[in-house]
Amino acid sequence: MSLTLESSLEEAIGAASAKTLGRAFGMKTVGDLLGHYPRRYADPGELTPIRDLPIGETVTIVAEVLSSSFRRMRNRPGAMVDVMIGDGVGRMSLTFFAKNIGAAEWRSNDLAVGRRGVFSGKVGEFNGVTQFAHPEYELFDDEDAARRRADARAAVPIPIYPATSAIQTWQIARLVGRVLDGLTEVPEPLPEEVRRGEELLTAREALERIHRPRTRNDIDPAVRTLRMHEALTLQTALLQQRQAVRALAATSRPAHPGGLLERFDAALPYTLTPDQETVGAQIAHDLVGAWPMNRLVQGEVGSGKTLVALRAMLQVAESGGQAALIAPTEVLAAQHLRSITKMLGPQLAPLLMPTLLTGQLPAAERRRAALRVASGQSLIVVGTHALLGEKTTFADLGLVVVDEQHRFGVEQREALRAKGSSPHALVLTATPIPRTVAMTVFGDLDTSVIRTMPAGRAGIESYVAPLAEHPGWFNRVWERAAEEIAQGRQVFAVCAAIDTAAKTAEAGEQELLAPEGGKGPRWGVVQLDEALATHPTLGGLRRAVLHGRMPSEEKDAVMQSFARGDIDLLLATTVIEVGVDVPNASTMIVLDADRFGVSQLHQLRGRVGRGGVPGLCLLVTEAEEGSVARERVDAVAATLDGFALAEVDLELRGEGDVLGAAQAGVRSSLKLLRVVKDAALITRARELAEGILSDDPELARHPGLRDAIGRRVTDEDRAALAKN
Repeated sequence: MSLTLESSLEEAIGAASAKTLGRAFGMKTVGDLLGHYPRRYADPGELTPIRDLPIGETVTIVAEVLSSSFRRMRNRPGAMVDVMIGDGVGRMSLTFFAKNIGAAEWRSNDLAVGRRGVFSGKVGEFNGVTQFAHPEYELFDDEDAARRRADARAAVPIPIYPATSAIQTWQIARLVGRVLDGLTEVPEPLPEEVRRGEELLTAREALERIHRPRTRNDIDPAVRTLRMHEALTLQTALLQQRQAVRALAATSRPAHPGGLLERFDAALPYTLTPDQETVGAQIAHDLVGAWPMNRLVQGEVGSGKTLVALRAMLQVAESGGQAALIAPTEVLAAQHLRSITKMLGPQLAPLLMPTLLTGQLPAAERRRAALRVASGQSLIVVGTHALLGEKTTFADLGLVVVDEQHRFGVEQREALRAKGSSPHALVLTATPIPRTVAMTVFGDLDTSVIRTMPAGRAGIESYVAPLAEHPGWFNRVWERAAEEIAQGRQVFAVCAAIDTAAKTAEAGEQELLAPEGGKGPRWGVVQLDEALATHPTLGGLRRAVLHGRMPSEEKDAVMQSFARGDIDLLLATTVIEVGVDVPNASTMIVLDADRFGVSQLHQLRGRVGRGGVPGLCLLVTEAEEGSVARERVDAVAATLDGFALAEVDLELRGEGDVLGAAQAGVRSSLKLLRVVKDAALITRARELAEGILSDDPELARHPGLRDAIGRRVTDEDRAALAKN
């Protein structure tokens, strides 16, 4: 059978196996199967004693059959074979399920007492006994053959694939072997001169060596080659997307002398920071370009990204264009509207009529807001997912601003951009992104960074309250909060859950990290409120609760009340993580701090120290010193530099988690590529992709690369890449 990477799995391995792989891993083609690389390799020459076998790991051992029997199943058809094996020191059981008594008898006879062999499988445990369920095995004929066979197999690494209960690693290995045997020529993604210059294998040879290595020395060159394939394919796709955006015609949105932007700048009570000026100039230039702006602005917490975005909105408004800012939560959308209206002031706000449009608005109010937007009366629109609804239309949508873009899915962002005619796009994030991640995930966007902070910030001091070593410090945390409130300041206390008794958390808070030991968070907002009600000092102060499951009007009322200073202590979930601005808030207390990622903790800390009041952040944790969870918390307390923390986050968590909120196309394309370890390779791939596309924009002379992009980056994935 002649197979290509595009051949269907059903054609290559049969309908039943194809269906199993499709369900388990979403595979459809031979290329999908061959892109399912081994996660590691077992070395049969280094066999693990039974008593040391790690539960949950896939291992290979040599052992002797000590007993073998079979019995009919009681409550369902078929039979079970029970085998006990030993290595002279320890013993474990093997369990096989057979369709009938005849098959069970054959298996029991095959595994006769006294026979020895190599057994491989996933280690489990049943009734206190170590167990293999349906292991792969190979029996030896005699002692001499056993030694010869063991020696021969010891030299050949055994690939261990990501597997499921429906299909085991050795079954995947056999299917991979079948398609490799039938595979014809494999297209080369790399130009020949590049492949030779980078000292890489051919595509066919790389697939052979990664799936069927003859020795350990075969594996690394194969992995290096396939990593370059991934990097070049992804970077080329991202650059193609940039080309596609630049092929669109954009409406020029220039600022005019004496116009809205100039009037706004003249009324500012402070000067822009150097970075705000630089990024503002980049955006102003983009808005008069021949193609739509597609820019990502990274800015430290409190660095003034909203001001930069508002100046862009004003420039667009000068030509009658509308700007739509989409925020991830009702609280943040309302906060943005208040902040923008305040910054515009009484002279400009009536001219631009900033309008809030969210799903929780009363029907009549929402209709009025939608009418102002559709008529073009409102030139600045702030909202949540309600902006995406079919009934929401714009007169002239010229700029889309996406705040905290990682909170939105691809379709949501595209739905908003589709409401205009090639509108400019500005993406804001307060989560600093390491350079290689930015290059890998946002490679089609122009990137700007705001590092300098506005003058007048009092700064923040951060401390860890390690309850594992100092349980008495818990009381001191609340004494410290009371001291701040006594000075007329306000305090945030953030929990990782709403109600630990009911085990409720915010929708979408799966990014919260599981603690070591597997227990849930100790504190929910509900439990903390109950505990503080009896506190000798805090119990009598003005206290309120805020979480994502409260009605929108109630959430907004609480937040506004806190902003006015009517609440001393706000007990909240991460609904207040981004964008909430209360200059009088001096203290941020984070309970179960080890449950949060580094960037989340940094974001939460950024809610205080925003005015002239010094900020204090207390990170309360029960994580043991030396644990990874504790390292995260300690790292945040050690520095205020969000970009340095982003690198720490990447090292501690790995790119799998960091990219977890990235687009599906990016995530599915990263199989072997590691954005930390392979930074130099990604940079090199970017350079190669730029060179290839400058010479051959349509990849007409690079069919192998074009085909690789077609296989790795589907139409759906391309859509994902387009809207980062």
